[in-house]
Order: sequence, then C-alpha cells, then structure tokens
Amino acid sequence: MSVRVRYAPSPTGLQHIGGVRTAIFNYFFAKANKGQFILRIEDTDQTRSTPEAMQDIYNTFAWLGIHWDEGPDVGGPKGPYVQSQRFDVYKQYAQQLLETGHAYKCFCTSERLAELREEQTKTKSALGYDRKCRLLAAEERQKLEDAGTPYVIRFAIPLEGATAFHDEILGDISKENIDINPDPVIIKTDGFPTYHLANVIDDHLMEITHVMRSQEWISSGPLHILLYKAFEWEPPKFCHLPMVMGEDGQKLSKRHGSTSAIEFRQKGYLAEAVLNYITLLGWSYDDSREFFTKQELEELFTMDKLSKSSAVFNYQKLDWFNGQYIRRMSADELAAGITPWLAKEGFVADPPTAEQAGIIQQIIPLVQERLIVFSDVAGLAGFIFRDVAIEDPETLIPKKTDKATTVKILQKLKEIVPGLAGKSHDEIEAIFREDAEKLEVKLGALLMPLRVAITGSTQSPPLIDSMHILGTEKTLERIEKAIALLS
Repeated sequence: MSVRVRYAPSPTGLQHIGGVRTAIFNYFFAKANKGQFILRIEDTDQTRSTPEAMQDIYNTFAWLGIHWDEGPDVGGPKGPYVQSQRFDVYKQYAQQLLETGHAYKCFCTSERLAELREEQTKTKSALGYDRKCRLLAAEERQKLEDAGTPYVIRFAIPLEGATAFHDEILGDISKENIDINPDPVIIKTDGFPTYHLANVIDDHLMEITHVMRSQEWISSGPLHILLYKAFEWEPPKFCHLPMVMGEDGQKLSKRHGSTSAIEFRQKGYLAEAVLNYITLLGWSYDDSREFFTKQELEELFTMDKLSKSSAVFNYQKLDWFNGQYIRRMSADELAAGITPWLAKEGFVADPPTAEQAGIIQQIIPLVQERLIVFSDVAGLAGFIFRDVAIEDPETLIPKKTDKATTVKILQKLKEIVPGLAGKSHDEIEAIFREDAEKLEVKLGALLMPLRVAITGSTQSPPLIDSMHILGTEKTLERIEKAIALLS
C-alpha cells in the first residue's frame, strides 16, 4: 500500500506554527514516498469552530504552496473529509463497540461527575471517572434507557495489563491500562463523537498508513491502540514529532512573539523562507546544509532524519533566513515583492504609475541588502516618495556640535549640492571631505545633518544614492526646511 498521511486541524483558531510544521512534514513525507497527502477537518467541537478559521487553513497553505491530494475542497474517494459530515459513520461504529462489549452507556449527570471530581480532589485521589455505569446491572440500565435518561457512550478500558505501540522516532512506548484515562467518553449526549473515536475511525477508513503528529499526543497513543484492537483493525505507523518551543523552553505561544502563519505573512515574510525555516524545526538533512527549495524537500525528506528533541523557534534565525532569501531575489522579483507594501502605505498607486515603477527599480539597490521583511521598505525608502517630517530638530545636530554650526553646515551643503549632479560616487565623497575640512568638522558631522534633512532619520540607505534618486530640487528643498527648523 502506498503512503497515505493526513493533516487534521480543528478550525477553531488561526493556523499555529506548530500545526503548520506538522502539516508540511506530512506533506513532504508523502511527496518523497510518491504517496498521498490528505486534509481532514476535525470540527466536532461545533461551539468553537468558525468559518474564518476554516478559511485561514486554506489561505495559509495556499500561501505556502502546499496542496493536498484529497480534502474538503478537492474531493477524493474517502470523503467526506469534514468530520461534522460523518456523524452517521461514527454512530455506526460506536454501536459496534456497544454490541461487542467494548463500550457502554453512561447515565451519570454532570452534577454527579462534578461532585466526584471534587471528592477526588479533596482526598487527593486520581482524577477520572469511577466506572459506576460500567458496573450497572442489566435491569437498571434498561430502566434508565426506557425512561429516556440522557447518556454518553464510554469506551471500556481493560482493567489489567498494559498497552504498547511502536513510535518511528521514539521506539517502543508502553502504558499500564490502569493509568489510561478511565473509560473516556467517545459519544457525547448530543450524539457528537469525541476526538479519539472520530480520529481512529477516520484514519482507518481513509487508509492512513502513517500518523505524524506532535509529541503532545503520545499519551493518547495507548488509547488509540486499544480502539484499533476493539475494532480488530491494523493500526497505522505512529511518528510523534518533536514539539516547537520558545527559547525559554516553554511551548511556543504569544508571549514569545508571532505564532500564527498569517502574522508572518502580514509582516512581509516570504513563504519560501518560512517554509524552509519551519522544516528545519526538528528535521535536518545533514549537519551543514540549511537552504532547500520546496521541490528539493519533496525529494529529500525522510523520517529517519527527524529529531527526538524539541525544536526551538528562533525569531532572529527566521529573520536571517528571510533576509537571505531577499538577497537572492532578482531586481524584478524584489520590485514585485515590495510594491504592494509601498501601495499599502500610500507611497505609490495600485498599480503604480510608470514613473513610480521606475523609482521602485531605482531603490532596489538601496534596500535589498537591508530588508529583513518586505514591510521594512516603508521605513527604509518612504522618504523617496513623501516629504519627511523631522519631529525632533535636535536629531539634525551632530554630537559635539551646536545649532549654529549645524546651520552653517547645512547652508554650505545647500551651496554645493547643485554642483554634484552628474558626478560619480567617489567624486561626490571627495567634495564632501574637502568641505568638511574647510568647515573644520569631521565628515560624519557634515553628513549627519544632510542625512536627517533628506530622509528624516539618522539611519537610512546609502546617502549619496538616496540623493541621486531624490533629485537635486527635492534635496535642496529639504535642506532649506531643515535650516528653517533650526533658525
């Protein structure tokens, strides 16, 4: 049988980086083995499932270029691929478990269960169901059913022995049955299945060969194996993936920074860089190589190169990755990438005019080595498209220099700027050095007021190149405004 794997998210929130990593590992494993990658939506929690979260699943993987072979939007032979559309299937198999004695109806009220938990907490006993309804006499059970008493269906965990399974990364894992969640609910009072039942049934019916999921599901492994045994089904191979953690060793969360794929997209990260970096969270091809195209990962990904240890999400490393991808882009590719961000800030039209498109091409050499994400372009090059506002006049004054000297410097610059047109970078720099000597100031003290005057910031792309794009007329206008601000 060919490899069949699945990603089974719940549409209850935005796609978290940890979930995205699980999806792409499954995807690359399927592609490397000429198998099928399936999207299944586990929406049995109807109170928390939303259309917005469902759309985010589609948007996230479309952005990353990940496509499934079967799923709700593309169909397939094992559908439907949305759990809320499969309730009749779950009821059928739950009934089979009842008939074979592997499950039973539990009539305990929520009030009784709350009291039980409170008592267990007080006595510091193990928390969990006490199996009261498992021990009901047949007559009493029938009486409750005849009275229409609401019930859930619980799976009957064996009271003795242990249950083991093999994990492709971690090896053999075993758990005493007495330590497994005692008789978990598999069908709720509203007829909805719980995660464990629906998950096992769907994986079997969809012929999933490998279950690749986060290590937080290891504790559920023995329960799932018991369900497979109760149905007399062959379980898939299990592979529990290392967790994605923050640098403090805790599970990655909002306190560490952005955690959802849409946040990275909205900040201007490249899909290729994000895909490459996330794949390295728990997988490595060798000890040195870091950069892979999506096509290369589709060919090279193997399960034996997965790590047992948790992976640390390093935001600085992702920034570096993204910057490296930007450096490798052609001028036309980068122009296409930054144009929407310039349009979003109102710097250019959408689409840009021919004149604006020309200016965008000119700023590429200025920003390409400095961009971390596309959204940085507004801060780096916005001064080219819009007049600057110097909020603090003191930023015009270099260290160890006073206001009067700075005005003198700017007035001298106003004199020499018109003569710079057509001169080379080296020639202009030589002129600046000569005039700095005449004014008896350091070169930095000459250039800092000019930089702030034309860009509005003490840090900017290369100054001479910026002046060239800005043009003599606008450069002079901004020098004059700076002088007025200090006068």
